[in-house]
Amino acid sequence: MTPDGADGSGNGDAGPDGTDERDRLLLDAMLGTLATYLRMCGYDAAYALDRGIEDDDRLRGLAAAEGRRLLTRDASLADRTDGALLLESREVTDQLRELRAAGLDLSLPDRPTRCGTCNGPLAWLDDSEPRPSNAPADGPTWRCRDCGQHFWKGSHWDDVRDTLARL
Repeated sequence: MTPDGADGSGNGDAGPDGTDERDRLLLDAMLGTLATYLRMCGYDAAYALDRGIEDDDRLRGLAAAEGRRLLTRDASLADRTDGALLLESREVTDQLRELRAAGLDLSLPDRPTRCGTCNGPLAWLDDSEPRPSNAPADGPTWRCRDCGQHFWKGSHWDDVRDTLARL
């Protein structure tokens, strides 16, 4: 059994890949830091530059094709994209406040579910699987199914939780 229950999802709203069933998001090139926060909150948050996309029409097409809500700081792009959310702030904490005011749940799940680097889903490692030398020996560890990066709830998790609590 995993530390979070039989399926390792950590919640009752898990989708088929074990991740949270929240809005699927696409963030434009100006929102890279925000993408990491949203991934830690369990959102499937694609980032335009991870996909090599900067062109507005390609962003709009990708959002529509993948059923993603576009988050952007570009007012013209937001006006031309159904369901887009325009963020006016430059600072990530202010952007998080805007998202909370727009109704997005900005809380950390019981366990990490998305890779902060590539947005891939995370899988729990059992005790027989190797861990990085800097991972804590006494707590659960997860690995990204796509890029292989390892995650655990350490000081960065605590820092993000504190930031979200101060919003």
